[in-house]
Amino acid sequence: MSEVAEAPVLMPAKRRGAQLAMLAFAVVIVMGAYANVGLALDGAIPSGMLTYGLGLGGFMLAAYLVLAKFAPWADPLILPLVTVVNGLGLVMIYRLEAAGARGASATNQLIMTGAGVVLFAITLIVLRDHRTLQRLTYTAGFAGLFLLISPLIPGLGKSVNGATIWIGFGPAIIQPAELAKIALVIFFAGYLVAKRDVLALAGRRLLFIDLPRARDLGPVLITWAVSLGVLVLQKDLGSSLLLFGTFIVMLYIATQRTSWVLIGILLFVGGAFLAGQIFDHVHARIEVWLDPGNPEFFDRELGGSAQLMQGLFAMGAGGILGTGLGQGHPYLIPLSFSDFIFPATGEELGLTGLMALLMVYALIVQRGLRTALAARDPYSKLLAGGLSFILAWQVFIIVGGVTNLIPLTGLVTPFMSQGGSALLANWILIALLVRMSDSARRPPPQAIQNEGMTQVFQR
Repeated sequence: MSEVAEAPVLMPAKRRGAQLAMLAFAVVIVMGAYANVGLALDGAIPSGMLTYGLGLGGFMLAAYLVLAKFAPWADPLILPLVTVVNGLGLVMIYRLEAAGARGASATNQLIMTGAGVVLFAITLIVLRDHRTLQRLTYTAGFAGLFLLISPLIPGLGKSVNGATIWIGFGPAIIQPAELAKIALVIFFAGYLVAKRDVLALAGRRLLFIDLPRARDLGPVLITWAVSLGVLVLQKDLGSSLLLFGTFIVMLYIATQRTSWVLIGILLFVGGAFLAGQIFDHVHARIEVWLDPGNPEFFDRELGGSAQLMQGLFAMGAGGILGTGLGQGHPYLIPLSFSDFIFPATGEELGLTGLMALLMVYALIVQRGLRTALAARDPYSKLLAGGLSFILAWQVFIIVGGVTNLIPLTGLVTPFMSQGGSALLANWILIALLVRMSDSARRPPPQAIQNEGMTQVFQR
């Protein structure tokens, strides 16, 4: 009977070897890129390669051990994919630091990666059943709103590069919106599960679309007003777009009503246009987006187009295959280690490297959406879908901004850009996806017991 009791561990153990091999392969890819940078810059393997390799490998091994113990049935691809992206970001920051880019620090990024893994582990250990978060729906909503507006509190908020999106405690500053996005997704999921039947009711029909009832527009209008407040008061277009877009998509997932998406697009475009006509900082962003090559916009103290154009030139110089790691000039791009790490990577890895990087992000999102489809209850489906979308939406916003597809925002590339707040929040996000994946993929107890008996007889 003791051997049968071990069956829940024995069954997923068949996949653990493959998962550990994929994780080791991800670390090897990162260390190969790290060695390539050193060879290109100095003609020798970097002296700190062993330190960085053991550091990254040790952190990921610790994450794997916690996952194997507390979420053994989770999707085996998520952690290796995140390791590749996080590791390549670490390599690029090291490359920029070696070239003298002011503010770049690979050591700090490695330390924050370790802190992110710690939060990943704590989340998996403490949160044994993600459905308990549903009982904290409104608590998460209030916490998310407080985190979102906390930079506006006098004496607490800090303005950096024209955006009031930071709070400071002595020399340390954090960006609370990164944690707010997770809290708000938890709130949206709980709220929409409770109200989805009401929100799915149809009102009048316009052309081929069933419009929602006017009395049900309240949640959308409130979220729209909050997102516009973030845009106007904090000058944070990225968080505004991320917040409203995520709510609309989760509303669509809950109700299957296309009309909500159309209403959301009209509200945000209309609000952004009105804000662009009234507020100078929004108007300046739109001007730069429409005509980034205008010399009048280059030397603007805040929100100028110099860094955008430098990033576009860098990606153009990289071409299809790139200049090679350590052989370009990405350090010429302002904020190349944070907001503009994507074009900095594009110069040295080329379009091919960027497409491969986007495919890794797409695979992470795909595994999250697959978890949402496999989930057994509506709350899990909404929460997994919302967290997956918020990651995909953030990648789209930052890539769209640095390629001038949409106005530039203050968001950073997930797991790659230097910055503690975003990195820590994204590791928590991944932990939540892993927890839900474990729940969705775990077979019923009877199936586990039968498998355990089979393994005992095979022995």
